[in-house]
Amino acid sequence: MELFNNSLWGYILIFIFAVLIGFLFNTYSVLLNKKVKNINADEAYELIKNNRDSVVLDVRYKEEYVDGHIGKAKNIPLNVLEVRISELGKYKDRPLIVYCASGARSIRAVKILLKRNFNQIYHLKGGLKGWDHPLK
Repeated sequence: MELFNNSLWGYILIFIFAVLIGFLFNTYSVLLNKKVKNINADEAYELIKNNRDSVVLDVRYKEEYVDGHIGKAKNIPLNVLEVRISELGKYKDRPLIVYCASGARSIRAVKILLKRNFNQIYHLKGGLKGWDHPLK
């Protein structure tokens, strides 16, 4: 009976591990897409400063946005991004810098933007936590 219990736990652990790996791959594989560039805070700052066509998308909650955000950022929280995606339609072919607090929500936002055929997506690695430039 003990052998059965041990092998059952082994199968359960393998299953949990496989589900976790699948989730992580599904979430982070979007960052390997050729339409997505992972950039650090300095690269994002230079892109915003030197490219008038660039658009900045903050996918944090409104309360977080009000506490401080990157200048010229549009705030569309991740939980309503799919509903409000039409607001970004005119920016499909422009550089779009996406960020959140730490980089987790923005990865999910990037996935949504890819499904909607946005072509120049820049993901701010580490989110606003890594941003050491002025905020509004």
